[in-house]
Amino acid sequence: MPSSEQTPSATSPKMTTTTATSSSSNSNSTSISNPTILSSSPPNSNPTIPPRTSSTGLNRSSIAASSSAAAAASSGSHYQNFTQPAPLPNLLSSVVETDLFGGNRHRSRTYSRSHYHHHHSHPHSPSHSPSHSQSHPYATRLPATPISSVVMHSQQPSQPLDPRRYEHEDLNFTPKRSWTDDKEKVVRAPFDYVASHPGKDFRSQLINAFNALLQVPPHRLEIITKAVGMLHESSLLVDDVQDSSELRRGFPVAHNIFGVPQTINSANYIYFLALQELQKLNNPSIIAIFADELVNLHRGQGMDLFWRDTLTCPTEDDYLEMVGNKTGGLFRLGIKLMQVESGSNVDCVPLVNLIGLIFQIRDDYMNLSSREYSDNKGMCEDLTEGKFSFPVIHSIRADPTNMQLINILKQKTNDVQVKRYAVSYMESTGSFEYTREVIGVLIARARKMAADMDGGDGKADGVQKILDRMVVDNK
Repeated sequence: MPSSEQTPSATSPKMTTTTATSSSSNSNSTSISNPTILSSSPPNSNPTIPPRTSSTGLNRSSIAASSSAAAAASSGSHYQNFTQPAPLPNLLSSVVETDLFGGNRHRSRTYSRSHYHHHHSHPHSPSHSPSHSQSHPYATRLPATPISSVVMHSQQPSQPLDPRRYEHEDLNFTPKRSWTDDKEKVVRAPFDYVASHPGKDFRSQLINAFNALLQVPPHRLEIITKAVGMLHESSLLVDDVQDSSELRRGFPVAHNIFGVPQTINSANYIYFLALQELQKLNNPSIIAIFADELVNLHRGQGMDLFWRDTLTCPTEDDYLEMVGNKTGGLFRLGIKLMQVESGSNVDCVPLVNLIGLIFQIRDDYMNLSSREYSDNKGMCEDLTEGKFSFPVIHSIRADPTNMQLINILKQKTNDVQVKRYAVSYMESTGSFEYTREVIGVLIARARKMAADMDGGDGKADGVQKILDRMVVDNK
């Protein structure tokens, strides 16, 4: 017997309808197919009409043959009749055009969950034994989901739009007219994400401490505090992108959630929202201060990135200048804004410059030595970034002939053992001890400056408390 006649039927007795396509016509038709009836039906007597073929590619004769084979198998002669593996039936079936493009007309089909499980039971179960005539489990097609229900997310208009509407419609989509809260949330999402995981709020504490000296009216101080906070949080978004950071305050960085383009756009957007906030003060000096310190911030950041990306170790003086621009910029911005809104003649800028240096050098030190920093940002993240931080600069310049540390920076490694070796090397060059001493000297200088500004009135007590928290214990 030819192998084509040995193929088991792919039409299940539980299927009540099957789609069939006539080769003599381009139209799609549906016919009732029952294996039992078809197997006893006489063959087609008209030679001009080809035999009808089901969607599985089986004609009546093959179905009848498979029924006979099933009967023989049930009588124990299965292995005598089937001498070679039967080929799988055609798994492709015809697709009705309206099912593909419209979804309005569907082929008549009954399909039950029990039927699906019947065909997908374990292959060694009785229903799959050779003594049962069963269809191939993948021959039954699941009901098709119309493409229109997948692609179209909103209801189609009842009639086509008239292009002539552009002749008269108002196309001035001003924010008051068309900008919605939902759109605002989309643009702000990366910023709102990082702001939802607050840090220690050092800048707000610094502003409040200096306000004891400057006495800015509360409602104006609130605007300044809010704007500086917005600038700080948005600068962190860009910082994390440029540093390829993984964690911020113990959470995944925003650009790993929202993507780099959206994160950068959100950060830049908040810069200008902060400027809009400051415009509420109605002080022409505000714009100049804002522009000056944002320029300084980007200058400092640019040099920091240049040294890292070109593997150029700066001098300590170059580093201090960079920190004065980058980190000190936002510190100065807040204090300068307060001074123009204050009736006091006290100049707090030199003191806040010192505090900015202390803050960054201490941050560099803690990044390489603090478990808390490791938990929040990753172990020795500055080494992975390849950053020339204060202890790193000292260690490299302590022995310029030793290229180990600078080569570790070049690798931008995540290897914990390599990082531990780098820390050990910096300890051997006395870089951590040197950094602690510099921090101590700068704090002492800042204390004296704050005391001189105080005049014995206790107005600088808040600043002194901040300096207390910046002290680094000797190890």
